[in-house]
Amino acid sequence: MRLAFWLVAAVAPVAAQPKLLIDAQVDTRSAAAGLEREFRQLLSAQPQPAWIGYSVPSVRSSQLGCEYVSPGGRSAPGVIHLEPPREAVILLRVVNGALDKIRALSPDCEIDAGGVPFHWLADVRPAESVTLLGAIDRPEVIMAIAMHADGSADAALERLIGSAQPEAVRRRALFWIGAARGAHGLDVLKQYLATETSTALRERAISGIAASSEPAAIDLLILLARQDKDARVRRQAMNAIGRSRDPRAQTFLESVLKQ
Repeated sequence: MRLAFWLVAAVAPVAAQPKLLIDAQVDTRSAAAGLEREFRQLLSAQPQPAWIGYSVPSVRSSQLGCEYVSPGGRSAPGVIHLEPPREAVILLRVVNGALDKIRALSPDCEIDAGGVPFHWLADVRPAESVTLLGAIDRPEVIMAIAMHADGSADAALERLIGSAQPEAVRRRALFWIGAARGAHGLDVLKQYLATETSTALRERAISGIAASSEPAAIDLLILLARQDKDARVRRQAMNAIGRSRDPRAQTFLESVLKQ
């Protein structure tokens, strides 16, 4: 019985609106009939500007947090998560019937809606969220996709590193595959490095590996620093190793100095 409870909890849609939502004209509706359908209806809903928000199960990533703007106009981190959150809040701002902005935040962030309408969607299926976001051509959407704890996010990100995509999109997706997609993401980048010919894109893949929290990431960086055929890629891997606090990095650097 206990196992059954946890299985139900694992697949149940995340529905609760943000805990610290303030100054918002909130209405809640279900997206059980389809996220795309609800989103299209809300694009034309008045008044605007307005925000559309929902939650999805999230990868356990330290990349998902809050931002607070200091009086000097600089952003600083908000809530400090000792353990990464289990959900991500996806926020979409609409103005004049069009999408204006996308944010992916921790559910623990204080969110001030500025008095505008805030449409909260319950019963959102993660794969439908990935499909919706994947159809949006905006830089910030890649990070939002990467935060989804769903296999559809892996597939979407892997499409974004394909040769048909603009280089700027490929570069951003390469980073987030490493930073957020765990062991699977590390395997994707390893395979990518074995076949990609662009030095600039291969260097970006190194940045993604360096951002990975997987224990195997440092081993892959050491292998690349030793054996990659491209001197620039080897140098990028060495730089990433130099920034690592992993004892294996220190041991490797000491061995290089002794040569």
